Amino acid sequence: MNKLIFLPRLQRERDKFEQLLNQTGFLRQMTMSGVFVNLSIKDLLADILSREQFIADRLSEVLHGETQNYAPCTSYTAFENFQKLNGYPDYESPLCSAEKFDHMVTQKYKNISLDDIVEQELAAHASIVAALERLTQNQCLDHDLFHRVAEHTYKSYRRVSAEIHRWQKSIETEIK
Repeated sequence: MNKLIFLPRLQRERDKFEQLLNQTGFLRQMTMSGVFVNLSIKDLLADILSREQFIADRLSEVLHGETQNYAPCTSYTAFENFQKLNGYPDYESPLCSAEKFDHMVTQKYKNISLDDIVEQELAAHASIVAALERLTQNQCLDHDLFHRVAEHTYKSYRRVSAEIHRWQKSIETEIK
């Protein structure tokens, strides 16, 4: 993989995700629980925000040559301390499942407005793109950044999009 292929792919996936959110539209629908178990689209966006913040911070460490500061947590105590310190889980820890939504993240953003979550998420995404543009191809390969960024950005968009589509179909079925 190289940056010339990866960055447009990231943008295409982002555009598809934003289009789905724009189609969903109404604030009421964005905050209704039940999209995934008892989570709303707002909750799922908070999860995406925390994943993007996680990878944005890792990219910043690579940019500043501080990669020795991060190693995935291997104990529950280290995992909890990481989350307390950073405000998001260690998503690359073997103790964290990429498929599961973290309820501590949901609780953290419970009283934050949807607009604020969207604003923070847009800033995190912009930070990721800016960092990738500044990193060299070799840095990206040395730190497996194409895979890592994909995991925390567009693969998360795909998971959330699938849940939103499933939820929309269930609502359409109920209406009929």
